[in-house]
Amino acid sequence: MPENTFEPSRRTLLGASAAAVAAAVTSVAPVAAAERPAAYSDARLRRFVSGMTLEEKVGQLFVMRVYGHSATAPDPADVEANLKEMGVRTAAELIAKYHLGGIIYFAWAHNTRDPHQIADLSNGIQQAGLAERHRIPLLISTDQEHGIVARVGKPATLMPGAMALGAGAFRRGTRDAREAARIAGAELLALGIRQNYAPDADVNVDPANPVIGVRSFGSEPKAVAGLVAAQVAGYQGAGIATAAKHFPGHGDTKDDSHDQLPHIDHTRAEWEALDAPPFRAAIAAGIDSIMTAHIVVPSLDPAEDPATLSRPILTGVLREQLGYRGVVVTDSLGMQGVRTKYGDDRVPVLALKAGCDQLLNPPNLAVAWNAVLAAVKGGELSEARLDESLLRILRLKARRGLFERPYVTHRGVDRVVGVRSHLAAADRIADATTTVLVNEGGVLPLSRRRHRRVLVVGVDPASPSGTTGPPTAVLARVLGELGFAATALSTGSAPAPAKIAEAVAAARAGADVVLVATRNVTGASAQRTLVGELAATGVPVVTLALQNPYDVAQLTGVGARAHVAAYSWTDVEMGAAGRVLAGRVRPSGRLPVPVQRADDPAEVLFPVGHGLRY
Repeated sequence: MPENTFEPSRRTLLGASAAAVAAAVTSVAPVAAAERPAAYSDARLRRFVSGMTLEEKVGQLFVMRVYGHSATAPDPADVEANLKEMGVRTAAELIAKYHLGGIIYFAWAHNTRDPHQIADLSNGIQQAGLAERHRIPLLISTDQEHGIVARVGKPATLMPGAMALGAGAFRRGTRDAREAARIAGAELLALGIRQNYAPDADVNVDPANPVIGVRSFGSEPKAVAGLVAAQVAGYQGAGIATAAKHFPGHGDTKDDSHDQLPHIDHTRAEWEALDAPPFRAAIAAGIDSIMTAHIVVPSLDPAEDPATLSRPILTGVLREQLGYRGVVVTDSLGMQGVRTKYGDDRVPVLALKAGCDQLLNPPNLAVAWNAVLAAVKGGELSEARLDESLLRILRLKARRGLFERPYVTHRGVDRVVGVRSHLAAADRIADATTTVLVNEGGVLPLSRRRHRRVLVVGVDPASPSGTTGPPTAVLARVLGELGFAATALSTGSAPAPAKIAEAVAAARAGADVVLVATRNVTGASAQRTLVGELAATGVPVVTLALQNPYDVAQLTGVGARAHVAAYSWTDVEMGAAGRVLAGRVRPSGRLPVPVQRADDPAEVLFPVGHGLRY
């Protein structure tokens, strides 16, 4: 049957002002909107488990990547990639060989070209799973955090990321975060994606954090907790399983667990006060799954095993202390953080012994699958232990209606994905997030009389899903649509002297104002030099931080007249930034993290809650 013809069968808190955030955040009760009694009873699910072979049980624990836009007919290059990495040609063959319980989608794996294609791929994957002896649907997942992390791009609706939502919560409370998750969840559901690895529940207190940053809602535990609970309610109310991450908290590290094994030095009391509240809130909101972190927290496990492989952390703290009873999913087992201490054959076994249920994306599936199988046959893992995880996973699938309605349709996609009401909601939510940090001499808002000719220069980072081009070009286009004569000149993240000179010449040639897009500025950054030399021309300079709002700490004293934070460079956030800069929308976003002096981190330049209006 063609894939597109299916019909449904039915460190300290860094001097921040907690009171400012706490006043804005409202509590969120557990959601029940999409929680209907499952037709598949617990007894029936137990019969599923008891009838499985050991090989089938092992396979159901794995969630794996696969290359290609189709479950049965991927492009030749994707067939080659699948053969090289997994020894199969297609997703259908991978499912049949390993009896997989889930598939994860990535844009780089060519899984997410366009909405109809994604729906067809999801249907093909479900057809392959339901062709198995026990006819168990797969849990299809992805990382759709929004902001800088999104696997499904336009024409799907792209929402502001977590820190942007944190900036908007001062005015809007948690309702925008909930609505953003509800809309995003409805669109994922229409595409056949039933588990989203979001929201990020990390409390970002280290400005140098290289892996979390704007993926976090902010630096205040209570505020983050309220926004996490709101997103759990939104996603799960739309029928999507969520996965709060990264337990026990990845917000205070200077290391990236993709490349190394970070250490978190919080005491047990600091962990309780700083890292635990968002996860407690997620559990209270009835979250379906929690994702682990590949980090070492000695105060929680003196053996200094990565949390993903730590029984004291996952069983002792998460399950026994916090009372969590849902699914625990590992972060990707291909990340270096979890592979530093143990080999790829030991990691999945130790993860199960620690208390994990779903084993996500091992680098070599054959090695991982066979290692778990051997551990059970050799007595290191009991089959009863596998059954515990299997039941949790099957209960999640039943709760999300996968047994009754595993398939999606093109008609359903067209009714939901990227529809006008969703796009309008995204713009409205984004409008409340842009944050004006400095506005000397009232240079903002830009006036078509005083600032008609706008030169947009700066960084053009790789475009995530949700962008239609480089951010300098998008900003110029947005300002042009608002009546300005705007031109774009990309100068890059490390502009050479010749590129800086070109920008200076362009400013002197007739610009009324220069808008400089910045990203992750350091003290030695050529971006800083660019801003200083542009300001020396006498033309007013406005900086716009495309990612972390901490850029302003490195740019004070170099002559810019205004500094603005956008938290991401997707089209929805660039559109909102353009409307705020042009005065079409009054700024209402406020900092959800403190910004400290670059030369003296003990001094806070801008506290949590800072944000100017006009």
